[in-house]
Amino acid sequence: MTDTTDETTIDEPTGRWARAGRLARWLLGAFSLVAGLTWILFTMHGPTAVLDLCVGLVLAGAGLVLLMPHRIRLPRLVTTIVMAMVAIAGTAAGLASSTERTCCAYAYVLDRGFPFTWVQRAGVGPDPASAERLAGSANWTVDLVSLAANLLLWAYAGMLIVVIAVLARRRRA
Repeated sequence: MTDTTDETTIDEPTGRWARAGRLARWLLGAFSLVAGLTWILFTMHGPTAVLDLCVGLVLAGAGLVLLMPHRIRLPRLVTTIVMAMVAIAGTAAGLASSTERTCCAYAYVLDRGFPFTWVQRAGVGPDPASAERLAGSANWTVDLVSLAANLLLWAYAGMLIVVIAVLARRRRA
């Protein structure tokens, strides 16, 4: 009697580096899913609830995709290229988003970046006009953690675009 057990396997290489890659994917997926759900829970009552919901959904959705490679197979090269392009393009396009504010004892702060501000310059003066003038001549400072968060978020958005394209293609077939 022969055993005809139906096994579902993922065609992935085996070896030390392959196992390390799967572990890294699982850890990143779990962290992204938890971070996305936590983001949604903690920021839903803020002034930017719609933006925060979108950020949380992208993080949670990408976390689910990373945790379930057996449910959806993505073409590696295409996914990598799309993720890199969307990460760079989204982060660069986010520089068009600008926030200016005058605060406290006449500090003028100019922030750029979307959804997280990662470039900033500021000036402090005796009156609002001189604070704005000083900020205009100040050097830009870069927040590398916020820049990395922007790149990751936009890369995840690119991955979700590939997922949608793969699912649409699968549905047509």
